[in-house]
Amino acid sequence: MRVAIAGAGAVGRSIAAELLENGHEVLLVDKSPGAISVERVPQAEWLLADACEITSLDEAALQRCHVVIAATGDDKVNLVVSLLAKTEYGVPRVVARVNNPKNEWLFTEAWGVDVAVSTPRLMSALVEEAVSVGDLVRLMRFSQGDANLVELTLPPEAALVGTRVGDVRWPQDTSLVTVIRGSRVLTPGADDVLEAGDELLFVAAPSREEPLEELLSLRREDGPAPGARDADGEEPDGVGTEQ
Repeated sequence: MRVAIAGAGAVGRSIAAELLENGHEVLLVDKSPGAISVERVPQAEWLLADACEITSLDEAALQRCHVVIAATGDDKVNLVVSLLAKTEYGVPRVVARVNNPKNEWLFTEAWGVDVAVSTPRLMSALVEEAVSVGDLVRLMRFSQGDANLVELTLPPEAALVGTRVGDVRWPQDTSLVTVIRGSRVLTPGADDVLEAGDELLFVAAPSREEPLEELLSLRREDGPAPGARDADGEEPDGVGTEQ
């Protein structure tokens, strides 16, 4: 996969090094001569150019890129790079760094952004994730498709503990994508049983976050988990989530 990164500062170089380690082809673009430090990431291609200029992006052959990452420290630059990458070069995936949380509302599909990564928001979410059990934590917003990556650690008293994944009727527009259990990362199957302490990662529409949190936070003493089926495979009377 070919990836172009606008911004060769500490963030851009770190991303480049990680991608190169995973076998991808990386081009770093920066207009500041001082940022061109080939010796720091020697396996990458380097281009001294202004990523907001069409001529520079032509030189970078952006049309050959599968992903563009706008990782500069200037939100205006990141928005312009994202828009040009998507509209002028048809790059399939555009990821943009948000430096100022007040600007986060701009980083949408309208500006060509598929995934917006706000460092302050992400750090806040990771702190919440580390100390929160039973509360839904939003980790990342995906502009394309209007969805969020959310996480919840299943508390011991949750009604879903001991329930098969396939026996739960999750809210519409919600997908359980990963279960982190201790040091293991599990791809959940229908026969996998949810355990206390499981970190559940979902991709969910924003409007489904509240019913998802209600489903996951239901306690055993409150009754059967919505959507959970009994031993005969039947749902208890009067339960079920919106479909």
